[in-house]
Amino acid sequence: MAYAVSDLESFTASAVLGALQSRSNSHTRRLDVTVRVGDRSLDNYHVVDGRMPRFTSGGRVALEDEPNAIRQALWRETDRVYRLAAERLIQIRTEDAVSIQDEDAPADFSVEEPSVSISIPDPLQIDREAWTERLRALSAEFKSHQSVLRSGVSLEARREVKYFVDSEGARVTHGWTSARISINATAKAPDGMDLATTDSFEAITPAGLPDDKAVIAAIRKAADDLTKMVDAPQVAPYVAPAILSGRAAGVFFHEIFGHRVEGHRLKDVTEGQTFGSSLGDQVLPTFLSVIFDPTRKRFGGTDLMGWYEYDDDGVRARRVPVVENGILETFLMSRSPAPGLDASNGHGRRQPGREVVARQSNLIVESTKAVSDEKLREMLIEEIVRQGKEYGFFFEQVTGGFTLTGRRGIQAFKVIPLVVYRVYPDGRADELVRGADIVGTPLAAFSKIIAAGDTPGVFNGYCGAESGQVPVSAVSPALLVSEIEIQRKESSQDRPPLLPRPVLRTGARQ
Repeated sequence: MAYAVSDLESFTASAVLGALQSRSNSHTRRLDVTVRVGDRSLDNYHVVDGRMPRFTSGGRVALEDEPNAIRQALWRETDRVYRLAAERLIQIRTEDAVSIQDEDAPADFSVEEPSVSISIPDPLQIDREAWTERLRALSAEFKSHQSVLRSGVSLEARREVKYFVDSEGARVTHGWTSARISINATAKAPDGMDLATTDSFEAITPAGLPDDKAVIAAIRKAADDLTKMVDAPQVAPYVAPAILSGRAAGVFFHEIFGHRVEGHRLKDVTEGQTFGSSLGDQVLPTFLSVIFDPTRKRFGGTDLMGWYEYDDDGVRARRVPVVENGILETFLMSRSPAPGLDASNGHGRRQPGREVVARQSNLIVESTKAVSDEKLREMLIEEIVRQGKEYGFFFEQVTGGFTLTGRRGIQAFKVIPLVVYRVYPDGRADELVRGADIVGTPLAAFSKIIAAGDTPGVFNGYCGAESGQVPVSAVSPALLVSEIEIQRKESSQDRPPLLPRPVLRTGARQ
């Protein structure tokens, strides 16, 4: 039996064109109860035909430390979860009696040394009134950009404390604070295509966020890029060499590689299990290594969102070299063993209300074949000429993506770029284009990586998968790929607004 409580305090505020749009304070406590019945080899969490069970509800518990109120919530939820667990174990044993069994199947629950640690994060320190005025001023920077239809600047400051106890003796309290400024803007091209640019800044505390000068520079760049994209040419489907900036390459690896080394997929017969039989084999170019390190809080002066001290199984976080010099060494593991992997490596994660599975943390790509940005561009030009292509691509900014890992579907991915340039080999200036999505299949994509830059970029964000939304980071140098496939982005048929955006004239009454 295990009990987890997530105590979350947050302050959020957003402003549009100099006016406050929303502001709120929140404080919640969410309870997750885990009851395992049966034994370690087979229990109620056993995966059958790819169906991952869900018992916990993530219900709320009293905000005040009143023992009787908390005890009653735990008692009631324990009873509910136990009844479901016992019923499912009976169903599993019945199905096992009539289905083909793998005698070498891994156990359902690993043996781990119980962790005991108490570490309380500092209180959330934030001047709410000062930040409200700051957001008003920052958001007003979009006023002078007529092509921008919608825009906003927002702040989210959080303090989360996690409490975990289980019947094996684990007693863990830990947590963190975080702060994030988000910038977003949208526009519409004459042909109806919706366009967007975003940027963000993350820090462990609000005091660690950049000053107004840096944020205003990012706002102006986002607005300028968006204005240029309105009149930029739309791309056609094309295959060509390309450079992915460090941040773009980080997202590329998170989507295409990271999800395929989450260990729980090895027990799911509906999963494609791209690397299921590849331990000890070369899966990436020999000059690349991939490490997942939730113990690392910063990289090159940038705070990382994917750090934590203990995972949601109560297991201490640790640095995990998944790929070393191109060779696959292990998978990300929770307390659910996989074939040949019997123990957790501190990567069991979840959003409150979901069940724990193996998830990514801080993904860090390292290269022993690093070249300068200038040299990487020279190599791109050479590759374009060698292939006889009219142009290649430079992907400066991406917003995320998704990947299909199931066996029934296609083993494919899509990465969604925001700022993309055509790169011409004849000396012409790079050309901003719009409407491109990166698509492909993972094994083919990895085989096309031919070089890496020497300046890592950091991408911070939230990843959604089977166990909900969890904060993650991806760090990577820029990558040169010999081939990348572009498809046209989905486009709306709606025309831009019929009248120009209203602007308040100087001296006019409010």
